[in-house]
Amino acid sequence: MTTRDMENATKKIIVEFAKTIELFDLNPLEARLFAYMYLTGKTMTLDEMSEALGKSKTSMSTSIRALADLNLVSRVWVKGVRKDVYEANAQLFNLFISSYTNKWIDALVHQQTVLKQIKDDYSKIETPVNLHSYANFSERLDYIIEFHQHVADFFKEMKEG
Repeated sequence: MTTRDMENATKKIIVEFAKTIELFDLNPLEARLFAYMYLTGKTMTLDEMSEALGKSKTSMSTSIRALADLNLVSRVWVKGVRKDVYEANAQLFNLFISSYTNKWIDALVHQQTVLKQIKDDYSKIETPVNLHSYANFSERLDYIIEFHQHVADFFKEMKEG
């Protein structure tokens, strides 16, 4: 395989891997930056990131901060280098699943709380205008709350397992 073939393969892998990573709520630049850093396994300064991806140093700074907040990259010390240097964290699957699972659980708990409050508010209505519609509405709301509980339980099991 020639150097050019290797570069083309690397670009294709980064594009496809970045598409997958975007599913975890990263923007396209963050996803590409992480994919590049992970695939190459290099420690990098903002200047090196900027050159590698053809984006501004400011864009790289913003993206690397977002990745660091998600624990996907870490700042590391490199002897003789005065600039900040970063590397992709190796525990890729665990980091993404943990982060994604926690977001889902938090969102589901919040949504369940709001839905239960709505149910409580509607249960205080003295005389529903249409008793059949109210019963149907109440039944569907119960199902929606139950659905959220099942999804939350699934993610909690996945997190523990």
